[in-house]
Amino acid sequence: MRKTYFLYGLGLGLLLIVLKLIEYQFLVRMHIFEIYGGLIAVLFMGIGIWAGLKFTHKAPAPIIVQVPPAFDENKIKELGISKRELEVLELITQGLTNQEIADKLFVSLNTVKTHSARLFEKLDVNSRTKAINRAKELGILRVN
Repeated sequence: MRKTYFLYGLGLGLLLIVLKLIEYQFLVRMHIFEIYGGLIAVLFMGIGIWAGLKFTHKAPAPIIVQVPPAFDENKIKELGISKRELEVLELITQGLTNQEIADKLFVSLNTVKTHSARLFEKLDVNSRTKAINRAKELGILRVN
C-alpha cells in the first residue's frame, strides 16, 4: 500500500514538473521579444552607467595659492607708509582706477585720492607709474 502511494505521488510530482516546464516554455515563447528587449535595456543601461562614470570623471581643480608680495618692512616704517596706503599702492600696481580701488577697499573716492597723494608725497613722486617704479626700487613692492 505504501508503495502504491509512493508511486502515485512520484508520478503526480513528475507530471507537475512537466506541466510547469510546458507552461514556462509557453510563456517564454509568447513573450520572447519583451524578454529580449528587457535584457538589451539592462545591458545598455549598464554600459551607459559605466561610460558615464568613466568619461565624466574630472580631475580635481588645481589649488592656486597667491603668494603675498614680499615687503621691506623696515623701509615701509622708515618712509611712514601706513597699511592702507600700502594696500592702495598694491591696487595701483594692478592698474585699477581710483574708483575701482575705492570699491575694492570699501572707502570713498576722496579717501583713495588722499591716500594716493600722501603716498606720492612719501615716495617723492608725482604720478602712478613713478610711484610704482620708486616702490620697486626701494623694495617696498616685489619686482615681477
